[in-house]
Order: sequence, then C-alpha cells, then structure tokens
Amino acid sequence: MDLQKHTEPDLRKRTEPDVRKHTDLRASDADRDRIADMLRDAHAEGRLTAEEHAERVEEVFRAKTVGELEPLVRDLPAAHRTGPSTAFTAAPNRPAPGAIPPVADENVVAVFSAAVRRGRWRVGRRTHAYAIFGSVEIDLSEALFEHQQVVIKAISVFGSVEIRVPENVSLRGSGGGVLGSFEVDTLDSGEQDAPVVYVDGLAVLGSIEAKPKRGKLIEDILDRVSDKVNARLRKHLGH
Repeated sequence: MDLQKHTEPDLRKRTEPDVRKHTDLRASDADRDRIADMLRDAHAEGRLTAEEHAERVEEVFRAKTVGELEPLVRDLPAAHRTGPSTAFTAAPNRPAPGAIPPVADENVVAVFSAAVRRGRWRVGRRTHAYAIFGSVEIDLSEALFEHQQVVIKAISVFGSVEIRVPENVSLRGSGGGVLGSFEVDTLDSGEQDAPVVYVDGLAVLGSIEAKPKRGKLIEDILDRVSDKVNARLRKHLGH
C-alpha cells in the first residue's frame, strides 16, 4: 500500500509535463488544415450548422497553439479516430545536401577593425564572416530572404562575431571554441515556410554569438502567411 501511494504521484509528475508541453506547441499550417478538414466534413455530414462551421473555422485560423485547436473538434467523431497524426516538425540541424554552394555570396571581414552588415539587404545562400582582432556584426532582422536555407560561416580569432535574426525564422548552429565561446540560441519558427539560418563557426580566443532579436519579424513572411490563411478560409467557407 505504501509503495502504491508513493509511486502514483511520481507517475503523474512524469506524465503531466508532457501533456502541457504538447498543447503549448505553436500550431503549424498543417495542424490548422487538419482541423479545418474535420470541420468541413462535419458540416457536410450535418453534424454542424453552417453558422457553427463558419464560427469554428474562424477560430482555427486565430489559434496560436495546438491546445487552442483541439477543443474545436473535441465533440466530433473525426477527432477520436485512430490514424496518423500530424506532429510538430523542427527545422533540420543541417542544410539539405547540395542546397548551399561552397563558395560564399558575400564575405564580411574585420582585421583590427569593425565590420557591420545591417539594414534592408538581400541575404545570399552563404555568407562568410571573419573577425581577426576585430568585430563583425551581422543583423538579419530587416534583411530580405530570397532562399529558405541560409548558411553563415564565422571564424573569430581574438575577435567577436555577433549574429542577430528575426524571431520568426529558425536558427541552428554547429561549431565550437578553442579558449573561446561559440553560442547559438536554437530557434524554431512557427511558420512552415520560414527561412532557416545555419551558423557554422570556430572561435579561437574569441567569441561567436547568434540569437534572435526580440520584437523583430520578417514582414514578407507575415504577408505570405496572411495570404495563405485568407485563401484557406475562403476555401473552407465555400467562397
């Protein structure tokens, strides 16, 4: 009896955080499409009136998390059928083979000096940054992304390389430091079409740092997502 009393709370402690973690995930376009399809089928079967269907579809495209989507279909049979589920897919840790050329589109170099790249500029597929007894700053928060995968290769020797990205891109890093620091804040965008920035680097008695710039978003991503949402909304409302 005593063993059961002690084990049951422990089991709850181990399982409850996983449930919260799932429902707190940002909803993807695929998640919204799946729920909207369930609502459309329910309307066709007569389970939802036209007004109920329209109201729920509007809520689908307002939802930010998986937890906000699930209640919209909880009373429908489709939500309880067994089958493949749509899982959250993180950005890959490495670029797709052959997607990034080995030659840099742009070199940013600082030798006993400082180099800054910021503002409204077009980001190539590959950028190389070299800080030798100097500092390099690469700010992508207002940049134009023409490619979904972007690589920044950074080398710092007795210097520093700072990289800032918008909050609605994905960020990955691979590298290290020799008596130096290499720090990349892993970031997953909530948008399926968002660019992925890969930072490869080596810091020798220096530092390399990449992180999101709070409050900065890529406007063209927001425009594309808005257009897609409006198109899907019209589709599911039958317009």
